[in-house]
Amino acid sequence: MQKEKLTIGIVEDDMIIAGALSEMLAEIGYHVPDNATRYSEAIEMIEQERPDLLLLDIHLVGQMDGIDLAETVRKKFQIPFIFLTANLDSATVDRAKKVHPAAYLAKPVTKDQLYSAIEIAFSNFNGAKPSGEPKAESSMAKKDSVFVKDGHSFRKVYYHELLYLESEANYVALHLSTGKKILIRSSLDDFIHQLDPALFIRVHRGYAVNTEMIDGVFPTEVSVKGVKIPVGRTHKVELLARLGIAE
Repeated sequence: MQKEKLTIGIVEDDMIIAGALSEMLAEIGYHVPDNATRYSEAIEMIEQERPDLLLLDIHLVGQMDGIDLAETVRKKFQIPFIFLTANLDSATVDRAKKVHPAAYLAKPVTKDQLYSAIEIAFSNFNGAKPSGEPKAESSMAKKDSVFVKDGHSFRKVYYHELLYLESEANYVALHLSTGKKILIRSSLDDFIHQLDPALFIRVHRGYAVNTEMIDGVFPTEVSVKGVKIPVGRTHKVELLARLGIAE
């Protein structure tokens, strides 16, 4: 079943801090599973809950710390994570940098700091990964969705529910199969580069479509689940080639 809210996992061995984080995340609008306190519990939580982002305390109980966990998360699960830190020595800082966290948050954390760090983490995660980034070892590596800001929190929009994109002044309107429209402050050019190029294609200066949702092709437009979208002359050749249609 598709999650309605994004899930944020917490890995923190201080139960008071974990409780405060959980409460703030719930107020922002995220789903928060039970907190994990050590490496083994965190792996179990990730596999069962499939969180969209993790908050990781660097210092955990047990032999494996938060940096060890972050390395596993980066290689196996490929989800963004934010380090929770107190005072760090230089050796720990050097280790932490090597696993490329999305952000660092110094304890104690405020709700505004938490929200800002999560917003930046999701924004960066949607962008292109560096060429040196290791390939994932699991099926979770294949992106089938994009994070978008919806109100005061983030939502995961799955490609199979995204019909087409429409440019509206300084915004992009995402038209979903549910009939809902989400406005994103971005240009169409910038946003489409966050999506799977094998699925989404620009068909007009003001529109891009999910090619898997096209159910009709006409001389100057396409039908996307019954909605007619104009096709510009400069984009028509590429569109027909993508669809395997000989004009």
